Amino acid sequence: MNHRSTAFAAAYALMRVASDHSDHWGQSDFDAQCKGATDKAPVEYRHEDGATVTVGTEGGRRACLHHVLQVTATQGLALVAGTRVLGIRLHPGAVAVALAVSGLTHYAADRRVPQGLLQRLAKATGKERFYALADFGLNGSYCLDQSWHHSWETLAALLVSLKADQR
Repeated sequence: MNHRSTAFAAAYALMRVASDHSDHWGQSDFDAQCKGATDKAPVEYRHEDGATVTVGTEGGRRACLHHVLQVTATQGLALVAGTRVLGIRLHPGAVAVALAVSGLTHYAADRRVPQGLLQRLAKATGKERFYALADFGLNGSYCLDQSWHHSWETLAALLVSLKADQR
């Protein structure tokens, strides 16, 4: 296996696990509930102390940005630390591009304003019924969301591996 193959495999695994951790363990309940809020579709968020707040477009954007910055920072830390341990040297510019691709596409999917990007893509590709599925232990919109993230992280890992060196 050449160094690019090794760098790709490592970068993908590290970015994927960091994103998965961030989406499920690292994301705050507030961000998870409110990141798609808009003025036309506000979210009523109830804090643990019982206080309720109405979140609109600006709050939804901030919640989504906070979540995506947390995901991207976690991916960056995992990518840099993990490849360092493995003896793979990544080009800083390639890392920045990979993290930007992952972060921007994560925001685009997670903002999910009414008739959001993934819902429109599902409709355009004949997956609208699957997107709406919430039965049999499955949630179609969640599955498509995760597939979207996996796909873009694959591209990001490919980009970062193009300028990788082995030590």
